[in-house]
Amino acid sequence: MLEISGKTNLLEQKTYRYALQDVPEANLYRDIYPYDEVPRVAFNHRRVPIGMPEEIWITDTSFRDGQQSVEPYSVKQIVDLYKLMSKLGGPYGVIRQTEFFVYSQKDREALEKCQQLGLRFPEITTWIRASREDFKLVKDLGIRETGILVSCSDYHIFKKMKMTRKQVMDYYLQTVSDAFEAGVMPRCHLEDITRADFYGFVVPFVNELMKMSEDAGIPVKIRACDTMGYGVPYTEVALPRSVAGIVYGLQHYSDVPSEMLEWHGHNDFYKAVANATTAWLYGACAVNCSLLGIGERTGNIPLEAMVMEYASLRGSLDGMDTTAITEIAEYFRKEIGYDIPVMTPFVGRNFNMTRAGIHADGLLKDAEIYSIFDTKKLLNRSPSVQIGKASGLAGIAYWINENYQLTPSEQVDKKDPLVLSLKEWIDAEYEGGRQTSLSTHELELKIEQLSGGRFARL
Repeated sequence: MLEISGKTNLLEQKTYRYALQDVPEANLYRDIYPYDEVPRVAFNHRRVPIGMPEEIWITDTSFRDGQQSVEPYSVKQIVDLYKLMSKLGGPYGVIRQTEFFVYSQKDREALEKCQQLGLRFPEITTWIRASREDFKLVKDLGIRETGILVSCSDYHIFKKMKMTRKQVMDYYLQTVSDAFEAGVMPRCHLEDITRADFYGFVVPFVNELMKMSEDAGIPVKIRACDTMGYGVPYTEVALPRSVAGIVYGLQHYSDVPSEMLEWHGHNDFYKAVANATTAWLYGACAVNCSLLGIGERTGNIPLEAMVMEYASLRGSLDGMDTTAITEIAEYFRKEIGYDIPVMTPFVGRNFNMTRAGIHADGLLKDAEIYSIFDTKKLLNRSPSVQIGKASGLAGIAYWINENYQLTPSEQVDKKDPLVLSLKEWIDAEYEGGRQTSLSTHELELKIEQLSGGRFARL
C-alpha cells in the first residue's frame, strides 16, 4: 500500500505493521548490556534522515523527577520557581509545560497556587499512578493532560512486573482506556526504552495506542524515556541505543506525530544534552528537562542547557529571558540551599571565571577573547577572575574593576600603583607558603589599606 507521507510529502510504502513478539524469556541484550562491563555501543550502519520539526519546545519535570532526588520543595519554593520558569520561557511558551505530583495535600496546594497565577506558560500537567481514582483527581483539578508510567523493557516487564509482554500490553491499554473514559489526555512514559525490544514490543504497543487514540478522538503523547542514560547520539548506531533510530521509528512505524513525541533523558554517561538535541533534530518536538539538571542519580537534561541549544539551532531566543537562568541559580543557592557545582555551565560560580593570568590579560583587553558569549547581556553575569598565585597584574586589575563595578573613567590598568602594590603583597603571601585562593574580604581589606582611602566609598 502506498501513502503520501505528511512528513516528506512523498509516496511511501506502508505494507508492514510490526506485531507483538510475546517471547517466553526476557531479552536483556546481554551482548550490549553485560552488566559486569561497560555497556557497548553497537553499529549497524543504517542512517535515518534528519527531520527537525517546524516548531520545537521544552517541557519541565523539576517538580516531579527533580523532586525525587532532593529535599522536597516547599509550596512557596515551587510557586517561586514556577514564576521564574515562566519568565525564562517567555511569552511564546518555548518552555511549554511542567509536571506536578498530585499525591499529597502539599502537592495539590502547590499546583493550585500555580494555577491561580493565571500564567499561560508553562502549562501545568501531572504525573500519576495509573488508577481510575487518580484520573478522576486530575480531572477534578482541571488538568487536561497527565503522565502515566508504561515501562517497556523486558528488565521491567519480566523482572519487576513479573508479566509477559502480552499481559503488560493489555494492562497498559486498559489503563489508557480508563484515562480516555475520565476525559484526560494520557502522556505515556515509555520507561527504559533504550533497553527495550523496539520492534518486538515498543512499536506494536505504540501502534495500539495510536489506534485507540484515533478511535477515542483523544490525542496520546509518547514520551520516550532514556531512563538509564544509555542512549547515544551517533549516526549508524543500532537499536536499542540509537536516539535517532528511536525517534524515527516511532514516527515512521507507529505514526506518532512530531508534536506528540517527547524525549526524556538522564545523564549517566554524560550524553543527556547531546541526546536531547538529537531527538529534536530527528523529529521530536519536545525534550523533557529539569532546572539545573536535578534528577535521579546523575540527573536529567538541564533545562538551561536546552535553552541555549534551542537558541543555537533556531538562531533566536524567541522571547526567552535568559537572565532568569541566573535568578534561578541564585534562588537555588540562597532560598533552597542547593549546592551547585562551581564548574556547572551557565549557573556555576566558576562558569565564566578564570584563574589564569594570561586569560585575565585577554579579558582586560577585550572580554570576547575568553568569553563564550556576552554573559553580561544574556545571563546578567560579567566574566570574572579569581585572585591567586597565577593571576598576574592583568588579573588583579580586572578583578578590581569588576568587584567595585568601576566606570570606564575610574578603571585601573595593570600599571596602576595600587595594582603593583597588591601584586607584591599577593606574591609575598604565596612565597610564604600559602596554597589557597584569596577571598574577596581579604582583598578588599588590603585594597582599602593600600589605596589610602581611594576605595573607601566602595
